[in-house]
Amino acid sequence: MTRRNRKRITLPADPVRTTIESLSHDGRGVTHVEGKAVFVDGALPGEEVDFLYTARSRRHDEGRVVEVLRASVDRVQPKCAHFGVCGGCSLQHLAPEAQIQAKQQVLLDNLRHIGKVEAGEILAPLTGPHWGYRNKARLGVKHVRKKGKVLVGFRERNKPYLAELERCEVLHPSVGERLVELAEVIASLQAFERIAQIEVAVGEEATALVLRNLDPLGADDEQKLTAYAQRTSLHLWLQPAGPSSAAPLWPRESRLFYTLPAHELVLDFLPTDFTQVNPQINRAMIDHALALLEPRDHERILDLFCGLGNFSLPIARRAAAVVGVEGDAGLVQRARDNATRNGIDNCEFHAADLTQDPSGLPWMRQPYDKLFIDPPRSGAAEMMPWVARLKPQRIVYVSCHPASLARDAGLLVHEQGYRLLQAGVMDMFPHTAHVESIAVFARK
Repeated sequence: MTRRNRKRITLPADPVRTTIESLSHDGRGVTHVEGKAVFVDGALPGEEVDFLYTARSRRHDEGRVVEVLRASVDRVQPKCAHFGVCGGCSLQHLAPEAQIQAKQQVLLDNLRHIGKVEAGEILAPLTGPHWGYRNKARLGVKHVRKKGKVLVGFRERNKPYLAELERCEVLHPSVGERLVELAEVIASLQAFERIAQIEVAVGEEATALVLRNLDPLGADDEQKLTAYAQRTSLHLWLQPAGPSSAAPLWPRESRLFYTLPAHELVLDFLPTDFTQVNPQINRAMIDHALALLEPRDHERILDLFCGLGNFSLPIARRAAAVVGVEGDAGLVQRARDNATRNGIDNCEFHAADLTQDPSGLPWMRQPYDKLFIDPPRSGAAEMMPWVARLKPQRIVYVSCHPASLARDAGLLVHEQGYRLLQAGVMDMFPHTAHVESIAVFARK
């Protein structure tokens, strides 16, 4: 059937009444109408709601709440005036305590259904601040001709357009309270249509904004941005091409760092580097991970996907030696510099593509007692057979995606001779459906 002859799906015009059965992995209410699953934006388990259909497909339908007739006891009033329009948050209508329990259940369901494994112990969730916690973000920038203005912020929910935001309650206040101000500054530039995004990076003593300028800026535009940076004390960077092209506009000597006081560490980073978005949870997560890893002063420990040393360097304070491996050569150099700056000499770092066969690399020929791993969203399936060859007695795995953790857990347990001892979640991204988790494995 050609596109021209394809039958157009007509959505029901009237609201449909239903009872919500559960919460989906992306924070939508799940119900069934005439036996077919419907994912309903804005609905919570146990609620009776009226909803309107927004999309239909062969496997499932979608909708949005128009009225809540019987509210869940866990429903709360969203703090953000833009909730429901902005796609940055999906769970502000759910009490924080219920959010983290729902995320715990997502993790356990993934372990059971994808990995076919169950943890011997469910760890208590790690929680922290619910507002103003986000120190890393990527904001869209767009001149909207119909509105006659520049917008700065996140996309609308389920739409490609930027939401018109006045403030963001989860961003660090140094940026979250300045969205309109930033939009006005960009609108004042001659190149206002050539700024594509703003990378946000907050350190302990400074906030940096990296403007992705598609064309070189003229002297007048640079002067306006410099004056704004001086007035607000924001560090402004320009990025005319890829991440490596980013350079400070003002101040010329722009330094970002965060501290880990419990480990007497100061870690420097660039605003384009990967760092954990939630500094309070990051500190708690490091302590949690070390308690689970149990590094001893005679042990050698391998840290895969080590970044700029966020876990490697705290581990090195307690272990005989740490070897960190990371795919990003820039982060590897930052890790080495951070080790030197903090007087740590029992750490070595290597750059390597951890999706490829590592058998010929020097660090793979060394013995290790334990392994720490913190992979990207895609997980570390390619490394699981090589991990088994190293035979670490204990593995601590931090994950930003429960499905990939569950898959890798299944490989470790069913193919590589490990037991899943413990698993739990950490509230790295409150008010979103993002699930950060941690799991502990031991050799059988």
